[in-house]
Amino acid sequence: MKDLTRPPRLTAGARVAVVAPSGPVPEERLQAGLDILRGWDLDPYVAPHVLDRHARLGYLAGTDADRAADFLSAWCDPSVDAVLCARGGYGAQRMADLLDWEALRAAGPKVFLGFSDITALHEAFATRLGLVTLHGPMVAGIDFVKNARAQEHLRATLFEPESVRTIASAGRALVPGRAEGVLLGGCLSLLAAELGTPHARPSARGGLLCLEDVGEETYRLDRCLTQLLRAGWLDGVAGILLGSWARCDPYDRVRDLVLDRLGGLGVPIAEEFGFGHGEGALTIPFGVRGELDAGAGTLTLDAPALA
Repeated sequence: MKDLTRPPRLTAGARVAVVAPSGPVPEERLQAGLDILRGWDLDPYVAPHVLDRHARLGYLAGTDADRAADFLSAWCDPSVDAVLCARGGYGAQRMADLLDWEALRAAGPKVFLGFSDITALHEAFATRLGLVTLHGPMVAGIDFVKNARAQEHLRATLFEPESVRTIASAGRALVPGRAEGVLLGGCLSLLAAELGTPHARPSARGGLLCLEDVGEETYRLDRCLTQLLRAGWLDGVAGILLGSWARCDPYDRVRDLVLDRLGGLGVPIAEEFGFGHGEGALTIPFGVRGELDAGAGTLTLDAPALA
């Protein structure tokens, strides 16, 4: 698995577009997130349909066509330096096939940020654009709006990425060892749902796979891991990092499941790396090569997340 192209870091005054590829966005939290971005001397622009809600399918932020149009317009605007997702939820998969990927590629590398349902777009950006993306807190997310740790790690990643090249785990090594590879992954259920689609990677071979999820019972997590195993998607993975499992079953059960399903791969597995749906979530660059030392509980990036 090769390193991907790193987009330029942000500087004071950069224009950043906020889009809603998935679920509806609470206006009050969006405004709070925008205030934080302005406090970083960024110039946020809200896409036209960010506050929409689908007339019949209320779990979507407007129609697929409008969400895709917002995304494409924001990315292809030469004055925009970054495209930031307002929130996750569900819906990114529905609009991914409506995007003009040739136009997105022609617009050049830019910062792209999101997590959860946005996992589908992280996969697409890797396979279709060969671009490093940021798995991190979103503009209208509760964690971003209220948690200083999440804010500061994202800010450092955007403006001073060389200052956050090492990320330390709060947990332990489930399987000790060291491994090198390109970071990828995201929400486990989305990775399983992406299998066989035009935008999914053929496998995680040679990669450091980051996994997390939210609100899933253990048997459903089992089903997703088993699907990835049966599809051969995990063949040759170099190492595995675990993030948060918010609102899932008690973590001891999740840990037992991970060891049962993934322990036999014979690769380092480390837990509690602080990314995902948990409080104070850290920002992880997908597409950058790094080294995992599961025993020491560290991930060290070979290069800063952004150029």
